[in-house]
Amino acid sequence: MSAAEKFIRERLEERRENGSYRTLKPENNLVDFYSNDYLGFARSSTLKQWIDDEIAANQRVLNGSTGSRLLSGNLTYTETLERQIADYHKAEAGLIYNSGYDANIGLFSALLQRGDTIISDELIHASIIDGARLSYANRYTFRHNDLVSLEEKLKHAKGNCYVVIESVYSMDGDTPPIKEILAITQKYHAELIVDEAHAIGLYNNGLINKLALEKEIFARVVTFGKALGCHGAVVLGSKTLREYLINFSRSFIYTTAASFHQIASVRMAYKMLPQATNEIEKVRSNIQLFKKLIVGAKGDLLPSDSSIQCLVVGNNQKAKTIASELQSAGLDVRPILNPTVAKGSERLRICLHSFNSDIEITLLSEILHQYTL
Repeated sequence: MSAAEKFIRERLEERRENGSYRTLKPENNLVDFYSNDYLGFARSSTLKQWIDDEIAANQRVLNGSTGSRLLSGNLTYTETLERQIADYHKAEAGLIYNSGYDANIGLFSALLQRGDTIISDELIHASIIDGARLSYANRYTFRHNDLVSLEEKLKHAKGNCYVVIESVYSMDGDTPPIKEILAITQKYHAELIVDEAHAIGLYNNGLINKLALEKEIFARVVTFGKALGCHGAVVLGSKTLREYLINFSRSFIYTTAASFHQIASVRMAYKMLPQATNEIEKVRSNIQLFKKLIVGAKGDLLPSDSSIQCLVVGNNQKAKTIASELQSAGLDVRPILNPTVAKGSERLRICLHSFNSDIEITLLSEILHQYTL
């Protein structure tokens, strides 16, 4: 056995021993309490038909994009969609990436330079962390949603400084005090960047628009793979930022562009979103029902008004055991384990959707009461 093979086997065995070993699971027929399809767009027959019709109306388009957007893969259709998305979110411009991971990697690795500073919430997306690591900037984290901790870090910032938060956190489901964070960043002449991946849909065009802060935010990242039910992402900001990323963002420059099908899907999802009033109201109602029914269950339900509701149970094995019991009852809830979350905060991450019924949510809460005693 080679040294490399020995190393990877030992690392995998460590994961098995501490209960954090990951495996892939295929689709199933269980009730969905785990996906990011908050408004049911990914399963929408109407959206599928609109996408099919859009593709049929553009039959001259190729199956694949044939190259990067700087070579052969750019379309007038894509640039038009970027302007439409920017207008929808009240931004000056937008640049589409193939995924949210690509967007964050490309934005932060290109933007941050040697001598600059990035200060991020400790629970920020892994893709933002990875993008910052690819730069030569000074990197700091502040305690989750802690304004005092943020200000302490800002006092030590050098060069151009960027503060990074999510408007809805992916593993806790909570929302930061965005206005207060913005005020502190402005006090220290830092720029604020907001990842809106999990806010779009439930908060229509995002929390930044809801708070009317779009002119105060340096950049926003909006992904299409959650409530929009598609794939890809857009970085929103100034026209100058867009041109900068086209010239310096490696995950944009050195990758084959998205296919027409992917871009058309996003355009149709944005067409559907303003009409999704019933779906948005239903998912909000489901969130309130779940929070009402879960009162009294053992475990720490993290504060959240979003589709993401997390019940912290404290260790990997317990999280896996309860998830298995729920799946046996026909309800698909996934455990979130260390090292994805900090040791001691292992949890059940419950995602609520517009298509979940009252009966399903009631059954979910009853089982949680039973197995978290």
